[in-house]
Order: sequence, then C-alpha cells, then structure tokens
Amino acid sequence: MSYIAHRTECGCEQPLLDHLCGTAQRASTFAQPFGAASLAYILGIAHDIGKYSDAFQKRIRGQNLTTDHSTAGAQELNRLCGALPAYCVAGHHAGLPDGGARTDTDVQPTLCGRLKKRSAPYGAFSEEVSLSKPSFAQPHLLGQGGFTVSFWVRMLFSCLVDADFLDTEAFMHSGTPPRGLALDTGLLTDKLEHFIAPWWDAETPLNRTRCEILRACLGAGRAQTPGLFTLTVPTGGGKTVASLAFALEHAKAHGKRRILYVIPFTSIIEQTSDKFREILGDEQVLEHHSNVDFDDNEQEPDQARKKLAAENWDMPVIVTTAVQFFESLFSNRPSRCRKLHNLADSVIIFDEAQTFPLPYLLPCVRSIAELAVNYGASCVLCTATQPALAPLFAAAAPTLGIREIAPPVDSSVFRRVTFQHLGQLSDSELASRLNDCEQVLCIVGTRKQAQTVFHLLTPEGSFHLSTLMTPDHRREVLKKIRARLGAGLPCRVVSTSLIEAGVDVDFPTVYRAEAGLDSEVQAAGRCNREGRRPVESSMVYLFTTDSAYTAHLPHSLRRPLEVAREVARKHPEPDSPEAIKRYFTTLYQYSGSALDQNDIVAKLEEGARTCSYPFRWVAEAFHIIENDTRAVLIPRTDEARVLSGQLRGGQYSRNLFRRSGKESVSIYPQHFEALLARGALEVPDENTAILTDLSLYDDQTGLALLSDTGVGIFL
Repeated sequence: MSYIAHRTECGCEQPLLDHLCGTAQRASTFAQPFGAASLAYILGIAHDIGKYSDAFQKRIRGQNLTTDHSTAGAQELNRLCGALPAYCVAGHHAGLPDGGARTDTDVQPTLCGRLKKRSAPYGAFSEEVSLSKPSFAQPHLLGQGGFTVSFWVRMLFSCLVDADFLDTEAFMHSGTPPRGLALDTGLLTDKLEHFIAPWWDAETPLNRTRCEILRACLGAGRAQTPGLFTLTVPTGGGKTVASLAFALEHAKAHGKRRILYVIPFTSIIEQTSDKFREILGDEQVLEHHSNVDFDDNEQEPDQARKKLAAENWDMPVIVTTAVQFFESLFSNRPSRCRKLHNLADSVIIFDEAQTFPLPYLLPCVRSIAELAVNYGASCVLCTATQPALAPLFAAAAPTLGIREIAPPVDSSVFRRVTFQHLGQLSDSELASRLNDCEQVLCIVGTRKQAQTVFHLLTPEGSFHLSTLMTPDHRREVLKKIRARLGAGLPCRVVSTSLIEAGVDVDFPTVYRAEAGLDSEVQAAGRCNREGRRPVESSMVYLFTTDSAYTAHLPHSLRRPLEVAREVARKHPEPDSPEAIKRYFTTLYQYSGSALDQNDIVAKLEEGARTCSYPFRWVAEAFHIIENDTRAVLIPRTDEARVLSGQLRGGQYSRNLFRRSGKESVSIYPQHFEALLARGALEVPDENTAILTDLSLYDDQTGLALLSDTGVGIFL
C-alpha cells in the first residue's frame, strides 16, 4: 500500500512520508532558537504516524470511517521520551489536553486517558520511518519549574502545529503561498534614520530633550545585551519612535528575528501602526487585532501575504493587542498557538505597561520572564507611569534584572498641566462647569454617567464617546473632534476611559473622575498635549462622583481608586515619580493573591511534581476580557446592513465576524436580556445578535442603557 497524508478534491495525493519529513524539518527550524531542534524534528516525524493504519487510509480515500490518528504518535513518544512531547502530538488537532490522573480511563480526553486508548494498528510506520530519542537543551527552570516546563511544552507545540499547517498548505496549494518577510534591519534602520534626520537640529528645550531620549534609545539598542528593560518616558517625550529606534538597533546588533509591539487598546493601535507604516513602509508592518479586515479573496500580493502572516506572525514588525498576545500565550488551541515560536529571538515592546491586567499580572510577568530567560527575547516595558514590577520579576527570575533605557531628564520640561482636586461634583454641577468651557474633555468611570452628563451639555459642539458606540462610530466622532479642536471651534467631550491611553487629542482643560493614579495621569496626557499653552492655565481637574456610580465597582476598579486616594494624601501631584512608585508598590501589596485571581501560576507550578499540566483548564481560565459579554450588530450603515443580511442568511466565516465586530457593541448579560425582553434583538444563532429597534441606538450616545440594567458597566 502507498500511504498518503492528504488528498485534494481533484485527486492529488501527498505521500505520508513526505508530510512527516516536511513537517519535521519545519518544526526543527522553528525550535532552533531555543535549542530544541532535534526534539521538534521527532515531534514532526511522530505526529501523524497513526495515519499508517488501514482505517485511516480507507477514510482518506473516501470511505465513511471515523479514526483517531493523533493518539498513536503520542503513545510512541511517551514510551520514547516521556509525557512532555506526548502532550504536543496528542493535541496537534484538538488542542493541548489537561494531563489528568493515572486513574483516568481511556474514554477521558486527558493525556492520561489518551495514553490508555487502543489505537487502530499502525505498525506499518516502521517500514518508512524510525523514531530515536533526541538530545536537546533543557530550559532554565524558574520558580518551582512547573511554569517553565509548561511554557516550554507550549512553545514546542507551536513549532509542531505551525509546521503541520505550513506543510499541508504547501501541498494543497501546489507550492508555498507568499508568506511573511524576513526582518531586514539594515533597510529599516536606514528608513528610520531618514525619518528622524530633520529632528536633530532641535531649537526648543522640549524638542532637545526628546532628541536626548531618542539618542539614548539608539545607543542602548546597540550597546545593551538582550534581556529585560524599562523605557520610562514622560507623556510627550516621543516614546513611540524612541522605542522603535531601540528595537531596530537592538535587532540589528543582536540578530533578532522580528519586532513586536503589544498595545493595550484597539483605540490606539491604529495610530501606532500608521506611524510605523509611515516610517518603515506598509509592506513591513502587520497590524493584527479584532478590527482588522483580511479579505478572504485578497489578490494584492502584500495584503495576501499579511493575511497569511496574521496566522503565525511571520513578519518583520507586528503590532497587536495585549489581549491577543497574552491570551495566545496561555491558549491550548493550535490556531492561536501557531505564532508563539516566532516570539523567540524577538524584540517585544509592551506599550503602556501599567495597563497589564491586575487579575492576571503574575501570569503575565512570569511569561515575560520566560521569554527573556529561555527564548532569547528582549522585552521592554514602555510607559510614562512605570509600574513597580521589579519585585515580581525578581521573584520570578532572580538573575534577570531590569535595565532602564531612558536617561534622567528634567521632568519640568514635560510638565504641561496643573492638577487641582475639586472634591465631589454632582452631574449637574459637572455639566455646568463643562458648559462654561469652549474646549474641554471630561472622563468618567461608567458608561451610564457618560450618557447622563452628555445630555446635560449645550448641544452645539458637544460629543460623547464610550463602548456603547460601535468602533466605526467612535472613529467617526474622533475625526470630528480633532477637526473642531484644530479649527478652534467649541468642542466639549464626555468620554469613558477609552480615550485616555494614547489617543491623540489635545484639549486646554480636562476633568477626570477619581480613578487609579495611572488613569489620572493618562487623562492628563490629553491636556495641552503639544505644550503650546501655559502650564498654569492648562488645568486637569480631579473630582469625586456621586456614590451611586461607585457603589458597585468591582474590586479590580475599587482598589486602584482607594490606593490613589491614599497616595494623594502624601503626594498631591499624581504624575510625580514618587507618587507613581508609591501607588504601584502599594497597589500590588494590597492586591496579593488577586494578582492571579484564578491561581494559574500555582496550578502550572504544581505540574513540576506530577508532570500533569492543566493546559485546557488554563486556556479557559485566562481571559483578559471576560467572556460574559455578547456582541450586538448595529445595522446603522450600509455595510452593517449588508453584514446583518449575510448573518441572517447563515453566511458564517471568520472574516465576516471580524468585519461585523467594527459595527457591533459588546454588552453584559443583564443588558442583553433587557433588550431581548423588549423585542429589540434578532438572534439568528447563539453567537449572533442583531439590533432590530434602531430607535435604541442614538447617533450621539450609541446603544441605550435600559433602566433595569443598572450601573457598573465600564469603558
């Protein structure tokens, strides 16, 4: 019999041996940067040996049979190398399984259960391939070792599943489709030098200080050895370009393979991507997040390449979200894990590092430490309000150390605002003060208060922003806001916190409801952003809201608010280095076990004792954005109406859902049920909902918050 791995609709057949060898060679190359090439090669050879069974060969040739071809390779590797490689092969289609217990039976989906399962005879594999125990470099164990080993298994899994996808893709398309570009640091540093060349003849103290920071980043990129860094640059210091300068020079000096930017919010990722495309060229930059469209039928070569590269991050510069980055690191699914091996030997910039999610801070810190210690990545924590993470990193990896890139600078050069605390303001008092201003931004903590205050404003020149508006709607409103600010026209904006981190707007006055100190400082960054106005007249007013808006705050929001109030008693200037350090140190101390609310690190560390790792459980437990919201498509535009028609017709695809995300609002269950009870929703299936009563979506404030949905809905 000739054994085949795949068969196309036109009858072309891929020999099984070719697929095993092709996958093995690719996996070996992917694992080379972290010293596991030989082990990855054996994973590739073993992953599909179950396809040597008569049952599979009959099925691939058209018979209606059900057969499991993953378990055989897992059992062979378990006998040869132990359980760790077996996880990868057992999960290369369904996802990394939980380890389970020795008492598990062969019907349970754990690794222990799979290893007891009886496979269809596949002994013919020995006629074509042989398996031998490989030698490979062990990772440096951090902590109790369990987290390190589980991370290493997931990286090996990434090498295997990406290699499997790519080899299959090459056969199905009769050749390898155009994928990502290699990082050409010589070309890109030349482009950067051309872009920044006009900056060096700076005349103002502010621009001279920006050049000082930029020069330090260029020098540190060349001189510093790989590892963990901080880049602490005051708002307005040019950290976006400065961090890119460090990354390019560092990659050039140390042979790094790619550069990743991890950004917390989609509201700022687009402007960062636009800046990088302006500097480096569109073909060099992959923007990857939920709001990016990749046409399924894209014919233009660069865009077709990006669509494929989004699957495994095979591009020179990748700009993505913190949600995409960290949830992939803790996923067990092949489609999400494919990209992970491409993090090895990379430069990774974490922008706005103070926004790392508090309930998952320890798992995030541990994963960054693993990348820096065991996978050759240089990681940079970049922000104006540097979180006090040194003790957490020291506990995770005592020998790692953190180095600051930016030079000491005169912070007074960047002082652009004056803070003042007003005490408690009612909604009517707040609205009255806003109406007295020609141009003003007000940031509040709940979507309910944002709508309430907005409706008290003078209609002319007043705007509202919150996530009750679709992403495309918010972009339209921001465009209008920037135009009015630039023209000097009246412009009063009430927004939730979505506007405060990196959104490029410049107001003469800002009001900010009390929040965590980092949020207050970020809000101040929207005031006198360009430094064209006197500091003493560029006011940032902090105020306390009515207790009705804060009574139901979750701990994740209440604790930062309480710590900020405590710090303010001794440090009235929230943007002072002393206040920032005290705030984060106190916040992390008070949070304790809440820094890992689901005990993810502890559960993985326990695997060092049992060799049973809960990969599937962790994937379900690690969700930066909790899965208790429902997306509602708002058919307010022609495109949204077309999308709603396609969804009603059952035309489901990943691209369709991505496109509909730009025209949707995510709401909590009680809000969803209220809309459903009112007959305002059509629900074609469990994943889709369409607003049918468009009177509930206002062109100024977005989706109505019905009275029985309460408060406590944020962002």
